[in-house]
Parts: sequence; structure tokens; C-alpha cells
Amino acid sequence: MFYDRAKIHVQAGNGGDGAATFRREKFVPYGGPDGGDGGRGGSVYLVADPALRTLIEFQAHRHLRAGHGGRGSKQQRHGAAGEDLRLRVPAGTVVRDAESGELLADLVAPGQEALVARGGRGGLGNVHFATSTRQAPKFAEKGEPGEGRWLLLELKLIADVGIIGYPNVGKSTLLAATTRARPKIADYPFTTLAPNLGVAVVDDESFVLADIPGLIEGAHTGAGLGHEFLRHIERTRLLVHLLDGASADPVGDFHTVNEELALHNPALAARPQIVAVNKLDLPAAQEAWPALRQRLAALGYPVFGLSAATGQGVRELLGAVARRLRELPLPVAAPEALPVLRPRPKPAAAFTVARQGGVYVVRGARVERLAVQTDWENEEARQRFERLLRQWGVAAALQQAGVQPGDTVRIGQVELTWK
Repeated sequence: MFYDRAKIHVQAGNGGDGAATFRREKFVPYGGPDGGDGGRGGSVYLVADPALRTLIEFQAHRHLRAGHGGRGSKQQRHGAAGEDLRLRVPAGTVVRDAESGELLADLVAPGQEALVARGGRGGLGNVHFATSTRQAPKFAEKGEPGEGRWLLLELKLIADVGIIGYPNVGKSTLLAATTRARPKIADYPFTTLAPNLGVAVVDDESFVLADIPGLIEGAHTGAGLGHEFLRHIERTRLLVHLLDGASADPVGDFHTVNEELALHNPALAARPQIVAVNKLDLPAAQEAWPALRQRLAALGYPVFGLSAATGQGVRELLGAVARRLRELPLPVAAPEALPVLRPRPKPAAAFTVARQGGVYVVRGARVERLAVQTDWENEEARQRFERLLRQWGVAAALQQAGVQPGDTVRIGQVELTWK
């Protein structure tokens, strides 16, 4: 089984809680607050590793978690940062948010990293809440929860040349004849259920070929595992379109496969192609070859005849492929292998209030973060929360929406009873 897709859940670490401590030294019996901040939670990164070929590791390990931040302590000591989690994936992995489908990363270059779940901030210690009127705050912030999300990982092979064509035209045989790859080969349709890679050497040049499993009519809709296979063609620079010279209608097969490419991704229809007619060791193919060559050449494609089974014409085809690759631009690699981190946006002051059934729901990044980092067991912390709700206009908006004493108010994951 070739594991080229996986669904995993990543969970960043929670930030550590801030400390509510006070200086207690000899001759300083009433020292001020000195509680340190909590450490940040560990983040989750995906790292492209060229040594990996499949996503099989994630079939057994689907839930992955980074380390939590440590709690702050006295003398303004910060808690330890949580350990980051770096997950290795094959180069060529596309990462999407499983819920929204948003493209998060396309990891092509070896060592390229993507931040997929950010660790929570550490809570502030009580030293941050001392003012001229409140000189001994007895509360601190709780740590912010880390981000968690389901991800869809999809592997697209990275090869210079993709060998495409109908099932059973000899793609695996050609790959074995041109490289040291040893794909399983048998004489029936859909033998190849997974793409195979091989390296071909022509003089002093080498390039990677991928044997893409056979395409059939309707592949762009998923017929014959079409969706599973078509995406592997997208990264190739050149396509070798292999035809069965003994087929009843090789030119019709050629047009059908190209139509499926265009329907899946219009850019694939414009991908350079070299046409190779296989099985010229068979009498029927030999007889049809002259007329078939003329018809295909009239379509504007370079055409080669060969027998992958005997090796006839294979060297000439490889030479043409090498020459064409020299003319084509190389794929653009990532400019650097360092992680590209987006600055965390500052929590917006904006919020909304809506009534859902008998519950008043408040949404807004800033107010939701305040709710989750408030220590609800501490009276001073609750007073601070209520004071900020008034300052930010949330309390007034709730009253305008009709909230009454005893009603339930939900802010993020926190449910409160209005007083």
C-alpha cells in the first residue's frame, strides 16, 4: 500500500500559568508582588524530509501533541517554554486545514518548515497587575490554550518526468528498462496501484521518472482511482505519453488521457509531452507503426517507437527526454529552509453579541482570550474581568441585547451567569 494521504490532529502546548507570589525576605516583611510569567506552550511544525517516501507513519499515530509551558514562580522567574514538536513529512507534501480546506503549506524544499499549530502564551504573573491603587494583587493570568486542528496531508511526487498512459500500456516495464527501479509488473490492467520512482542516467546527466498508474476515461471524476493518481503528475516538468502500439485505437487513447489531464487541471494540458509508442516487438504494432507515427507527428508532438520489453528504442527515447529537460526551466525551490512564521495578529477590540436560544454569545478574539486566561477561583481576577468588560463596552452591549440577571452568557468556551 502506498500511503500518500493522511489525516492527523495536531495540538500545540498550553501556556504556563503566571504566578501570584510576593517578596518575602529578611527585613522586607511586606515586599511587593514578584510572580513570574508562565512559559509559552510548544508549537507544532511540519518539516520536509527528502529521505521519506510515504505518510505511513501517520496511519498509526494520528494524534500528536507539543509540550506545555511551565508555571511561573517567585522572584519573577519565568516558566520553562514547552518543547516544540517537529513532524517529518516527505518533500512534496501539501498541508490543508481539514475543516476549511485552506492551504496551509506546500513543502517542497528539503528542510522547509511550516508552523501548523501555535503554542499558547504564558499567563502574566501578578507583578504586571500592580498599580498605585492596587499594590498587592493576589492574582495572575492562566496560560493560554495552544491551538489544535485537524490536518489533511497529501503527498505529490516530485519527479522530473511522469510516464502516463492507459492501463497496461507498459509504463512499469518502461520504468524498469530505463532505471534501476523494480516495480511489480504483470500483464493485466491496474497492476500498478502506486506510483513508482526511478533515476535514469544519460551520459553525465540524471533525472527522476515516475510511473503514474494508468488513467482511464472519467479519471478526473475519480474513476479508476483517478484523483489519487492525477495529482502526482502536477509537479513533473515533462510527460512521456506511452501508447500501446497494438491497441485498436492508439490515437483515441492519446486524446482520452489528455482530456482527463485537462479536466483535472488545465495547466496539465499545456505540459510538454513526448509520445512513445510501445510494444513494437508485436507484429500488429509493427504493421500499424508507420501510419501511427505520421498521425501523431501531425499533432505536433515528437514521436518515438520502442519495445520496453526488449529495450528497442529505449535509449533514443531517454536521449530525447534528457535534451528536452535541458530546455525546460527547473522548478523554483523555496528561497530558504527556515520556517516562515506569520506574526500573531493582535487581538482585535471588536466583538459581537448574539442571542442563541436562551444563551447570549459574545465573540471576539480579545474578550475570548481574557475569559480563558482569567482565574475564576480568584475574586480579584473576577473583578478585573468584570471591570474590563465594562471598559470595552461588552457589558453595555449585553444589556442592550436584553440580558437579565440569571441569564447565561457564553464567551468562547466559558459560560457565566449574568448578575
